[in-house]
Amino acid sequence: MKHVLDITDLSIEEIDSLIATAMDIIKDKEKYQDICKRKKLATLFFEPSTRTRLSFEAAMLELGGSVIGFSSASSSSSSKGESVSDTVKVVGYYADIIAMRHPKEGAPMAATAVSDVPIINAGDGGHHHPTQTLADLLTIHREKGRFNNLTVGFCGDLKFGRTVHSLVNALSRYTGIKLVFISPDELKIPQYIKTDIIEKTGMPYVETRTMESVMPELDILYMTRVQGERFFNEADYIRLRDYYILTPDKLENAKKDLCIMHPLPRVNEIARSIDKDPRACYFKQVENGKYMRMALIMMLLGGA
Repeated sequence: MKHVLDITDLSIEEIDSLIATAMDIIKDKEKYQDICKRKKLATLFFEPSTRTRLSFEAAMLELGGSVIGFSSASSSSSSKGESVSDTVKVVGYYADIIAMRHPKEGAPMAATAVSDVPIINAGDGGHHHPTQTLADLLTIHREKGRFNNLTVGFCGDLKFGRTVHSLVNALSRYTGIKLVFISPDELKIPQYIKTDIIEKTGMPYVETRTMESVMPELDILYMTRVQGERFFNEADYIRLRDYYILTPDKLENAKKDLCIMHPLPRVNEIARSIDKDPRACYFKQVENGKYMRMALIMMLLGGA
């Protein structure tokens, strides 16, 4: 039995296989409509979510399976004091696979110690979000046709941004990747990401506070939301939340084939006028996430 807690739980070969399966699903959806018939996915979301939870549910339904679960801790027995381990153990008797989101880092890993079914980490605090990374990788594959020799800029909340941490981890396994981190000092990429991933693999990177100065060299611009729910001090959040706003004028010197990404939800960091720009790929990421979750569910249940 395999769990997916971190993108590195999947080898490059497995990621390539998932991408190939996702591309095949896109070509022929009817071929997969009964693959998970009579199988159940449990979505255990101890933290609010729209896209990730509904994406998992849509993925399972389109594979012919069914879905059970809850969308917040307040609607589960954790509100009565039940431990995560007990919740997971119980749900394992009802479902064949679990997608779990939790505000505390490491909660999905702790759950694997008692689970009798595969667990997919759907986001744990500011730690990891592997299925968003799979969505990101399929988007890059479809837009760029490669994972090598790319300059990737990450902008905004790089301290708490689990999608950023997971994608950096994934890109560290490819060659010719240059990273550009754009953030205020308070939201810089964590030191452990630099030490354990970037410096260990030798990826070149730069840190800057200004988006415009590095825009011309970027192949991909990954925008992020400043996450108010991660702040202990509301005043700091208010001061930083609109630090970067991507507007058409900031794209004047950008490459014509720049790929603009965002894990969503968006607040103010990308102007609505950018949505009409052909380089905007963030809504494509949403669709790609569903296909990659379909492929991952199949793999973990032995159907792919």
